[in-house]
Amino acid sequence: MDRSHETPVSHETLVTAQFGPRAAAYVESAVHASGEDLAALDAIVARAAPRRALDLGCGGGHVAYRLARHAQAVTASDLSAEMLAAVAATAQARGLTAIETVEAAAERLPFADASFDFIASRFSAHHWRDVEGGLREARRVAQTGAPAVFIDGCSPGSPLLDTHLQAVELLRDPSHVRDYSASEWTGALARCGFVIEACLTWRVRMEFSSWIARMQTPETHVRAIRALQTLASEPVRAHFAIEPDGSFLLDVLMVEARAA
Repeated sequence: MDRSHETPVSHETLVTAQFGPRAAAYVESAVHASGEDLAALDAIVARAAPRRALDLGCGGGHVAYRLARHAQAVTASDLSAEMLAAVAATAQARGLTAIETVEAAAERLPFADASFDFIASRFSAHHWRDVEGGLREARRVAQTGAPAVFIDGCSPGSPLLDTHLQAVELLRDPSHVRDYSASEWTGALARCGFVIEACLTWRVRMEFSSWIARMQTPETHVRAIRALQTLASEPVRAHFAIEPDGSFLLDVLMVEARAA
């Protein structure tokens, strides 16, 4: 297919086009609004009692709402102006006056060095064009010794399983870059100036119909995902616990780190 006539689209534009119109769906998403990771994060933030915390790639703002329980001030940053507007409206409705929103790419944060004494990022990094660029920026704006918590879907590591995961993720959402493995996460964080304190993984069931509806995945791509699931080998089907309706288990990782 000749696509030479089409206007080039940057990755950042693709991300905002994907998520802007779906802002309300992510604010209301049960998968994003709850989970044992949010409870664990809440406990970490409560102990830290930060003065100024950053929710990096805030999406629907669920981390920012938790941070606001314990931090004096919270900055929620995201590429999508529409997502940020939904977060600001939700924060206002909940009386969370400590939250401010800032439009920014993770790789180009408009904050001074050492601006924050707590960094958190959840279900965002798999969309970043340059994950180590984003982590370097996170380290730059963090005070030395500041806690940092990164949560995201993760690759099981095995090439067989990894290829399946990245394929279905990209078919669902063309702004997807990569679900990184635990070793990729810890290596990148160490290279970018963080000390790893803990790394936990668990599984989350992704209910297929809502997973697809949240991103408004085109029907042709839905059929392709289902075909990949149907044709998958037994080790792939077993690991992801693929169900007859396409629902499956996603590996999720939480890394607790500290700015070195």
